[in-house]
Amino acid sequence: MRNFLITGPPRCGKTTLILKISQDNALSERIGGFITEEVRGKGERVGFKIISLPDKKEGFLAKKGFSSPYRVGKYGVNLKDLEDIGCAAIEDALHSRKTILLDEIGKMELFSEKFKDTLLKALNSPQKLLASVMERRNEFADGIKNRTDVKLALLSRNNFEVLFTEIQNWIKEP
Repeated sequence: MRNFLITGPPRCGKTTLILKISQDNALSERIGGFITEEVRGKGERVGFKIISLPDKKEGFLAKKGFSSPYRVGKYGVNLKDLEDIGCAAIEDALHSRKTILLDEIGKMELFSEKFKDTLLKALNSPQKLLASVMERRNEFADGIKNRTDVKLALLSRNNFEVLFTEIQNWIKEP
């Protein structure tokens, strides 16, 4: 299977799994794309960074107090950084023929038509794509999860290490 998607409820470890894969030295030359990280301040989450791989360009995906017509809960979504950093990182991985890592295909990212177009281009390419995807129902995300060229894995605390090893081996396969 060319496309591997990880799903599960919020806080089940999807981002942690993608991050662990991105930090695996044996895989670092083979991967591109982007990851997200929580930004914390005064003991609470105040937003999310977006970080491109492998060059580590950073921006913010969303944060409290950010003025935007696109909102998820208390966070304003920053489509400019998503598109300038995230979409560019996907394109770079496509051009360099690397396995594409995406964290994540979620509500914030799906506000961007450019992100959706770039994601579909990556899914339709001959390259491997590993992404976390929201579990909640969403027409676009559900369409991706139901593709015939996608392996969908439900992540839980019980299968984290098993999935990590399976993904490592999958990326290493020719």
